[in-house]
Amino acid sequence: MSESAPSTPALDAQRSPLVELLAIAAPVVATMTSYTAMQFVDKLMVSRIGPEPVYVGAQGNGGFLSWIAISVAMGTLTIINTFVSQHLGAKSPEKSPAYCWAGCWASVAYWLLVLIPFGLALPTIFSWSRAGETDAAALATVVLRDRMAAEYAQVLLYGAIITLLARAVQQFFYGMHKPGVILIASVLGNIANLVLNTFFVYGPKSPASTGIGFIDAWFAFSAHLSHSIGLPAMGVKGSAIATLFGTVVEAAIPLAVFLSPKFNRLYNTRGSWRPDLAKIRELLSIGWATGAMLGNEMICWGMFMVFQVGHFGTSHSTAGWITHQWMAISFMPSYGISVAITSSVGKCMGMGRPDLAERRAWLGLRLAVAWMSFCAIMFVVFRHQMIALFIESSTPEHDAKQIMSIGAGFLLATAAFQFFDGFAMSLSGALRGAGDTRWPGVATIILSWTVIVGGGWAMVYLAPGLQSIGPWMAAAAYVILLSIAIFLRFTRGPWRGMKVLEGAATG
Repeated sequence: MSESAPSTPALDAQRSPLVELLAIAAPVVATMTSYTAMQFVDKLMVSRIGPEPVYVGAQGNGGFLSWIAISVAMGTLTIINTFVSQHLGAKSPEKSPAYCWAGCWASVAYWLLVLIPFGLALPTIFSWSRAGETDAAALATVVLRDRMAAEYAQVLLYGAIITLLARAVQQFFYGMHKPGVILIASVLGNIANLVLNTFFVYGPKSPASTGIGFIDAWFAFSAHLSHSIGLPAMGVKGSAIATLFGTVVEAAIPLAVFLSPKFNRLYNTRGSWRPDLAKIRELLSIGWATGAMLGNEMICWGMFMVFQVGHFGTSHSTAGWITHQWMAISFMPSYGISVAITSSVGKCMGMGRPDLAERRAWLGLRLAVAWMSFCAIMFVVFRHQMIALFIESSTPEHDAKQIMSIGAGFLLATAAFQFFDGFAMSLSGALRGAGDTRWPGVATIILSWTVIVGGGWAMVYLAPGLQSIGPWMAAAAYVILLSIAIFLRFTRGPWRGMKVLEGAATG
């Protein structure tokens, strides 16, 4: 069947499939890259607080544990993209805002019932990681790290309602194939985060000179202004506060467009704001699997980073979080491509054209794999320079060399699974666009617990000579096995017959 078959609306008669996909993917990738840049800047600034190798680890542990709780809702909200894009393909976009509002109301409930209580429990949770520590000096370092980590995470959790509302509205624009709105909001949010970081992290204390004139001049100005207004240095916690303000900017802009007179006239975006339990149930019936998949995966990765890698000491934890930040640089653009694939596949499925959906999926996969393969090469060639970037110049030489050596090994292990991660992310996005969420969710849960958690602890205790590189090897095996499972699911093709808009079962 040709792509211009008269029985269904053409995706875009004036564009090639590649141009059409890139038109969606480019702003989404830029948005994801922008978000990664925010995290990158946060970690880089935190690493300059002082020479003690605890600040990056504290931010990493706090950010990851908070993200575990938030990610369940974030994963569930991605299914808004599926409903919106399928309604767009079915020429009924005016029905889409109801799913955005359903996601907003579900987010409020989740924030009140889960995220706030989890934030209150964090100091106790962090205390578990230092159970059995007997060395007084090591214990003091870990206590300091955990206190800063808990403070960082609590700010993010208590302000997470803004993050979730932003996510719901973002997914609406992705599904409507209008990602440019989100790109603008993300760029401005990053600028706000960057500016505020210098004030909230350092306060009146300028960090060590970077050797770059305009950056050092900015740090000097922010320190002088902070001193003048009496703003104290808040360190790691200040980084979270700046991130939260940046998120407010990211949420406000798309929400203003969503509620604007123009969008209300075109899509009746203000008409379905009241809680609709039927729509919420419809959203959760398909979205829960993606939320559970993402949340479970984050729990397993959190156990891996905090307890398995962290089991070997502060330097291993710091090196792990530095490596994780570079992983995000490779992951987020590919995730952006995955979001674009979800939108494109969803639209094709709404048109009743699974043949076009499959072509768009393979096209997106080639883009994702090309990017991830490039990142793998960079991780191998520049592994030492990448780790060194996050090591403060006054860090004791022994600590710096240890972090450098450990982190370089982590980046080699990470490079080994980049190609496969491109497969897993892109085809997962394609399955999500068709509404096939339950099977990938179950596969992810089984593999993450058996390979990341089970395999990681096996490496810790059965191959202790490998130290923290052992669990990292198990993590690489998990990504490879998951990519094979997702590939087999996609090529088998049960997703082709799924009917999300008719409330059909999702596999």
